Amino acid sequence: MKKLLLILSAAFSTCAAQPFEVKTLEIGAAAPDFTLLGVDGKQHSLKDFADAKVLAVIFTCNHCPEAYAATGRIQETADAYKDKGVAVIAISGNDPLALRADELGYAPHGDSFDEMKLSYKEANWTLPYLYDGETQVVSKAYGAQSTPHVFVFDAERKLQYTGRMDEGYRKAGPVEKSQMRDAIEAILAGKEVEVKTTRSYGCSTKWSYKSESVTKDNDAWEKLAVTVAPMDAAIAKELVANKTDKVRLFNFWATTCGPCVAEMPDLVETARRFQNRPFELITISTDPQDDAARVLSVLKAKLVATPGPREAEMKKENRTTNNYHVKDGELDAVADAISKDWKGDLPHTVLVAPGGEILWKHNGELDAVEVRRQLVKALEKR
Repeated sequence: MKKLLLILSAAFSTCAAQPFEVKTLEIGAAAPDFTLLGVDGKQHSLKDFADAKVLAVIFTCNHCPEAYAATGRIQETADAYKDKGVAVIAISGNDPLALRADELGYAPHGDSFDEMKLSYKEANWTLPYLYDGETQVVSKAYGAQSTPHVFVFDAERKLQYTGRMDEGYRKAGPVEKSQMRDAIEAILAGKEVEVKTTRSYGCSTKWSYKSESVTKDNDAWEKLAVTVAPMDAAIAKELVANKTDKVRLFNFWATTCGPCVAEMPDLVETARRFQNRPFELITISTDPQDDAARVLSVLKAKLVATPGPREAEMKKENRTTNNYHVKDGELDAVADAISKDWKGDLPHTVLVAPGGEILWKHNGELDAVEVRRQLVKALEKR
């Protein structure tokens, strides 16, 4: 029996990993039932909203730029209609293991359940935020194509509208037109919804079968070359002047600094997440030149490679790497060039805008989420 169960489990896993056609619920169809865990730690079911005159189900997530921009408007809609008998719920159907690193460079958080909790808190949401990323059964039942993808049901729980939320796309703040609100207003007024379907522009739902792409991407990163070059004051001044269109994150570190080495995987993950955006990570080792082999060894062990999109840009700047090792006798001059008020404690991190403006500094081991939050803010201004 045990052997049979293992065979069936393996067969199921193989089938589950295969691509499939996603069919969106048709207008007039009944709302599929669900029971899902919310970020509040409670189970939420379709029946819990039985008294609502209108039910709006929004499939969304944390990482997608369209979904991230819509975060405030989702809560605003819930607030605007809560006293009119309208229930608004959000569901994340993404499998967090099916997200490539380079898809995560548009928001501070990914799509794991724990990150949903952080995103929920930061957004000051009060509406239910439910997790379907483990089985994705509910997302498949509704046919959620992208994030956000809206489904609006009447009192009988028949679908009256499905598609995009509004015309906001990647713009945060107010919008001139909201298809979701138009549908809600029509149902409340007892009228027929004029526009019943629209395209739900946004990031595609991250179905579990897409995890194969993540594995390939991780394998490719592990094969990238890791290099390091010597740094003096002249190079430091050129880099911090930042005559590019990119935001630069400078990180001073040393092989003997425990927190420096401990935070390196988070820095690499950040570089990978933001590699398709105008951003680059620059590491600066303060070790003596006698420890050059050890510096390179640590960088290789931590996979501190240069993302592919940066290579061509570096060549234009006559550079070969994003990793540097300060020459003996140059440390004070390099520190003065990049962060003049730095006292020398490691690790030390500096975020620099195009043109050389210092946007943010941090002493000590980094909080990865705070770094990404600062990057998102810096890139939004551009």
